Amino acid sequence: MSDEAQKPLFLERATYRRRRMADAARMLPIFGVVLLALPMLWSSGENGAVRTTHVMGYVFGVWVMLAVLGAVLQAYLAPDDRKADAEKDA
Repeated sequence: MSDEAQKPLFLERATYRRRRMADAARMLPIFGVVLLALPMLWSSGENGAVRTTHVMGYVFGVWVMLAVLGAVLQAYLAPDDRKADAEKDA
C-alpha cells in the first residue's frame, strides 16, 4: 500500500501533453487517408464530373498540410538533447 500512496493521482502536465501528441501522431495517417479519399465523393455539374485541376490542387494542399503537421509533431516529440546532456553530467 505504501507504493500506491506515493503514486500521484494525476499525470504531470508535460507527460499528459506528450502522450496526447503521440496519439495525434498515430492518428495522422488515418486523418490523411480520409482527407485524400474525399475527392471520390465530390460531384458537380450535369455529368457529375469534377475538374482534375481542382482535385489535384486539393490533393497537393492536403499533402503539404500533412507534411507540415508531421514535422511539427516530430519536432515536439523529439527527445530533448539538452536534457540528456544535463543528466549525463550530473
